[in-house]
Amino acid sequence: MQITHVDAGCGLAGRELMQRMALRSRARAARLLSGSASAPVSPGAYDNGVPTTEYLVHLAIGTPPQPVQLTLDTGSDLIWTQCKPCVSCFDQPLPYFDTSRSSTNALLPCESTQCKLDPTVTVCVKLNQTVQTCAYYTSYGDNSVTIGLLEADKFTFVAGTSLPGVTFGCGLNNTGVFNSNETGIAGFGRGPLSLPSQLKVGNFSHCFTTITGAIPSTVLLDLPADLFSNGQGAVQTTPLIQYAKNEANPTLYYLSLKGITVGSTRLPVPESAFALTNGTGGTIIDSGTSITSLPPQVYQVVRDEFAAQIKLPVVPGNATGHYTCFSAPSQAKPDVPKLVLHFEGATMDLPRENYVFEVPDDAGNSIICLAINKGDETTIIGNFQQQNMHVLYDLQNNMLSFVAAQCDKL
Repeated sequence: MQITHVDAGCGLAGRELMQRMALRSRARAARLLSGSASAPVSPGAYDNGVPTTEYLVHLAIGTPPQPVQLTLDTGSDLIWTQCKPCVSCFDQPLPYFDTSRSSTNALLPCESTQCKLDPTVTVCVKLNQTVQTCAYYTSYGDNSVTIGLLEADKFTFVAGTSLPGVTFGCGLNNTGVFNSNETGIAGFGRGPLSLPSQLKVGNFSHCFTTITGAIPSTVLLDLPADLFSNGQGAVQTTPLIQYAKNEANPTLYYLSLKGITVGSTRLPVPESAFALTNGTGGTIIDSGTSITSLPPQVYQVVRDEFAAQIKLPVVPGNATGHYTCFSAPSQAKPDVPKLVLHFEGATMDLPRENYVFEVPDDAGNSIICLAINKGDETTIIGNFQQQNMHVLYDLQNNMLSFVAAQCDKL
């Protein structure tokens, strides 16, 4: 981390600085929270006709509350939003969070418990010649980066439910791929700085509505998620695999993927292709990734079998980017082979709209694309595959349950 970037963004007047530092004890006392909450979640913006985006959780920070909309990301821990004064910020539809307008905002000192929760993220910096405070640096898989100050403030959820002293990052230098109208990211991972961990909830659930729409749904934190009465089909349950910290990323939710079926053909791919080996590979479920990605050798088998069964001409790669796409007559909706993911004790039988998307070509014909990418050795189950699916993370019992659902009706 280049500390100079953080220092350049502080710019706090001495009086304001001392007022915020005076709130240390209040933030320290509230560092471990306990409470249930819910918040609206809606699909983010997308462009170029390809429906790859994030899902945004809507809440408010501060007193009085200032609205933010954060990417709901089960693949990271830190909660952060862009703040005034911003050294380098991406465009967002809402005003930057203004710490000077919040009477409950507090900087976190270097010796605070929160500053020591995740040493891979936090660092101590000088605000001036006499005052030090906790800062953070986080990068993501797409090379996006956020740098700023670690702070605490009141978070307000649905129906006025509020929780004091939530630790979050005030982003002052943020660069990378932020195209979904988000103001930051809400980490829902397993680490100590994530929202579920700070709230000390035993479970949380989300039900993402259709990614190309605008209808909101709800994320529930430690609130009853009735998958059985609201689901459309049998509830599936599979273990969340926990590894030793030196074996895997402690933030991520690992699953035991056993195999893949295309059409009626169980593909000849060994289980080891999806397993964690010597700290690499494995299978995770990640709401902050748009499209599911498979290891190269697995992707090739899936692609070839899909192409053999769909019996449509393959569109040249330079016309469709990194997606495998097929040309179909205008107005036609040809049958596509089924796609099923087999987990330990559970089957994810994906509906058509969760693994293909369609875009028109210049001639008015339809291009049908397989919504799966070739990735690295880690298999990632993305949010496109989780549309209209109620997903419950049972943290207490280390289980993941899911069922098809009409998410806008829950």
